[in-house]
Amino acid sequence: MKKPLSQRDIDIITMQLKRAPTGINAIAHYSPNGTPQVLEMETWVFDQPFPTVYWLSSKAIDKALARIESQGVVKELEQRIKDDETLREAHHASHRDYIARRWEVMSDEHKAIIEEKGFKPLFHKLGIGGIANWDQVRCLHMQYAHHLAGNNAIGRILDEEYGVRAVADAE
Repeated sequence: MKKPLSQRDIDIITMQLKRAPTGINAIAHYSPNGTPQVLEMETWVFDQPFPTVYWLSSKAIDKALARIESQGVVKELEQRIKDDETLREAHHASHRDYIARRWEVMSDEHKAIIEEKGFKPLFHKLGIGGIANWDQVRCLHMQYAHHLAGNNAIGRILDEEYGVRAVADAE
């Protein structure tokens, strides 16, 4: 049973997003200081599928990742995935972990809707952030949100090579 969001969580998330939060299932990760950083999202929102299960709410991490993305790191990571079989397999394992977690946290009601509407194959095929090509890195933010909540090879690289964990832990 998931713990309901506290008013404190809702207030912090509202400040982070600059709007009232909708479609949140739970907090997937807090900073060491108790600040929500990753939101676990519902999989059926506003009467449509929402394949992004982990949503980064932290503005500090968001800014750090935007700075890294602006340096062309996404293309570099994609080249590394292409060239390094071990990294490629770890990255694919991250997608499999994401898919399994997304289905696991989905309510029975949402599973039924998704199956009825014919979306189930997509929810078992589309990886992190709804991406079909698992050799690509669509967005560092989605990768890092999954890293904080689950098992993500790109997130580990962001911690080890770019020091993002220090930003996350300082919040």
